Amino acid sequence: MSKPLILASASPRRADLLRQIGIPFEVLVPNVDESRRRGESAEDYVRRLARSKAAAVRRPGRLTLGADTAVVLDEVVLGKPRDDIDGVAMLKALGGRAHTVLTGVCLADGEAFKTRVVTTEVRFRPISETLATAYWRTGEGADKAGGYGIQGIGSIFVTRIEGSYSAVVGLPLSETEELLTAFGFDPWGARLG
Repeated sequence: MSKPLILASASPRRADLLRQIGIPFEVLVPNVDESRRRGESAEDYVRRLARSKAAAVRRPGRLTLGADTAVVLDEVVLGKPRDDIDGVAMLKALGGRAHTVLTGVCLADGEAFKTRVVTTEVRFRPISETLATAYWRTGEGADKAGGYGIQGIGSIFVTRIEGSYSAVVGLPLSETEELLTAFGFDPWGARLG
């Protein structure tokens, strides 16, 4: 029998992705400082946060999954928008260009940790001020890195994606299943009951 999985995340999107692939889990929300450290690369940042989230809620005898996603444009990490002005500015900056989405995923079992970072390139069509404002008013991008949700209305901006779609949503499913298998969790057994 597979060990029960803990999802260390308040993200409904990560929970939806795990449900989508039939992995049973329990949610425990970690209390982790998500500030980026001075000089920390975007890759190191998402790797550290994924590990910190998993470590914050891990329990003996349980596998714990943590993840974090960052949108990077011109080597600048775009977090969640602070307000309307910031959200619209992010969308306009992303418009007509390619940006990188990095998602760190970490699986912890006791003191053992395995972490992966998945890189995906996303290209947007040009976005006018009017379109950016209209999208922002939907509320969809307010709680998302880069100010957009690729799984919702924000998909209208995407002209190309190279890499993992699910990583852009918030959890790279292929890599997550590989980590689960490496720790002895049987995803197929969990799916079949």
